[in-house]
Amino acid sequence: MNRIALEALAGAVALSGASFAQSQVQTLPPVTVTTTRTEASPFDVPASVDVIDGSRLRAAGRPEVNISEAIGLVPGVTARDRQNYAQDLQLSIRGFGARSTFGVRGVRLYVDGIPATMPDGQGQLSHIDLVSAGRIEILRGPFSVLYGNSSGGVMQVFTEPGEGPAVVTASLVSGSDGLMRPGMRVSGSSGRLGYVVSANHFSTDGSRDHSSASRSVANARFDFRRAEGSDFTIVANSMDMRADDPLGLTRAQFQTMPQGADASATLFNTRKTVRQSQIGLVHEHRIDATNRLRWMVYGGQRDTVQFQSIPVATQGSPLHPGGVIGLEREYAGADLRWTSRGKLASGEIEVVAGLSYDTLAERRRGWQNFSGAALGVQGTLRRDEDNKVSNLDPYLQTVWKFAPRWALTAGVRRSSVRFASNDNYVVGPNGNDSGAVRYTATLPVAGLMFEMSPQLHFYAGAGRGFETPTFNELAYRPNGANGLNFALRPSRSDNFELGIKGRSAKDASLSTQWSVAAFNTTTQSEIVTQTNSGGRSTFQNAGDTRRRGLEASWSAALAPAWRIGLAQTWLDARYRDGFATCASAPCTVPTLVIPAGNRIPGTAQSVTAAEIAWQPAKGWQAGAEVRRSSRVFVNDANSDAAPAFTTVAVHAGYVFDVRGWSLAAVGRIDNLLDRRYAGSVIVNEGNARFFEPAPGRNYTLKFTGSYAF
Repeated sequence: MNRIALEALAGAVALSGASFAQSQVQTLPPVTVTTTRTEASPFDVPASVDVIDGSRLRAAGRPEVNISEAIGLVPGVTARDRQNYAQDLQLSIRGFGARSTFGVRGVRLYVDGIPATMPDGQGQLSHIDLVSAGRIEILRGPFSVLYGNSSGGVMQVFTEPGEGPAVVTASLVSGSDGLMRPGMRVSGSSGRLGYVVSANHFSTDGSRDHSSASRSVANARFDFRRAEGSDFTIVANSMDMRADDPLGLTRAQFQTMPQGADASATLFNTRKTVRQSQIGLVHEHRIDATNRLRWMVYGGQRDTVQFQSIPVATQGSPLHPGGVIGLEREYAGADLRWTSRGKLASGEIEVVAGLSYDTLAERRRGWQNFSGAALGVQGTLRRDEDNKVSNLDPYLQTVWKFAPRWALTAGVRRSSVRFASNDNYVVGPNGNDSGAVRYTATLPVAGLMFEMSPQLHFYAGAGRGFETPTFNELAYRPNGANGLNFALRPSRSDNFELGIKGRSAKDASLSTQWSVAAFNTTTQSEIVTQTNSGGRSTFQNAGDTRRRGLEASWSAALAPAWRIGLAQTWLDARYRDGFATCASAPCTVPTLVIPAGNRIPGTAQSVTAAEIAWQPAKGWQAGAEVRRSSRVFVNDANSDAAPAFTTVAVHAGYVFDVRGWSLAAVGRIDNLLDRRYAGSVIVNEGNARFFEPAPGRNYTLKFTGSYAF
């Protein structure tokens, strides 16, 4: 951290200590998580589990637009804000997902139990509604293998259930670069029905040239209790987005015009539109005192059109699929789960058995991104295929408290993922590229926890995971030809973790929680970028990789309203085997040698976060946040890197009541010191346009009003 940031943080800590000396500590309410499929306190789970509640999501003047706003204090998790809504956030856990050039990769995503990650492993964050979110649960490490096709972890977002009298909440966020985010939420309960309905619209001119975006999200949750122990939940969501794509910048562009866009972005008017809608139904039924049944069904559709900057000359080959991508996707699935509790020997045991099925049907088309002399328009059809991917996964999990201080958690999942493609574009030399492939894996996991005391727990965990190529990674062959790249194989990983969790006693004068976790993950047949040009990537299997690291977090609640949090991640992510990759595209034979020992690009060796806030229920509120990241290599060759950076954010506001209304006004300044840094990198970008600059000093003003009837 730089000197100014450290001094600001030290002063805030000293001030909070003075406040603590004069007051009693406020005890935090207990939290229960479901990320490991069993309801338990995060403190009692033999894994790295973090919970971010809705109050934190909406605190500190956060605009409630990107999920990256509120997860800075979760160690091991990185959400790099590209400031490019055409490509989504770059979310990674323990280094998995860092290579993704679009969407989320290597991390399983769920929203109200509905997978936001498709059965091929590709996930999206753009439809998540933070305005109505009640909590976010994040699971890192071995136990994520129980969710199937992923490597790094699991993130679940839950809409806040409606309870109590009807409450109407209106909010308005305004900020730099034309940011506007009006929103409305209605929540409450009536008899056996609980309801939450929200809608919001986000728009921005963008911090860079050609980076404007707009997004409308509507979200609803209805909970109906038919009888004691029999609950139904209906969740529905829709999203409509349009975003310009400024593309990445070269090193020279990043240094001289960081808020600019590459010339090809404006030349071809690179952009993306997405429309998505989905609905899900969850039913939980208590059979008797020891047995429960839960089933969930869902369905949805997501349509995407993306204009890329593929040069006209490159598309001259009759085998080239064009520079405009059109995806029409329909997805559906179901999950059936039975839970039973009983006795085994002298201890309690809980058994969870389930069957999960997910399917995705995709129509993928490609057109030229020009028509005559006009560029950036939809031209001649060059690709047309119907693709389908599905998984059918049975799973079993047990939690056995076999001794007073010991608990064993074990499970296994049999994952089977099938891809099939039917080529409808068979023209001239472009032959029939239809095909199919199936990937299977048996994924065991086990964890052991020892309760040294009610305030100190030790645990160890191990599990085997696998990660298939996504449809987007299969979509293109490195030689530039049409058809899916069925030569790709899934990667497989062995995950090990040791951890300690601590907390203060209930009657302690200081309420604290802390955790430390050490992990080691080795992966075979790692999927890596082979070519990346014009916004289009191809992939290959490299050899073995290793990710090992240490994660630590500490938080404290000090009376009357102080909150302090610290998080530190150290990650060593490297290639254990050398391999050859492509220096340019198209590429028939890789010739660029990547030596063993190189760092995996897109990963930072060290990430630090610190926050302090004064947050009473009424009156003045204020706080400060510090973020520090070490440098990040941009390619497998490790020939260039985004430099390390430290940022500081501050916020202040006032909360008060007027005639039944609860009102709040908060101002926030991000990147207070106006540092120039890369918010994210585009791994292995073929034109050396690796860098996606973050905005300079920027502000937001947030106004919120709630009325309870």
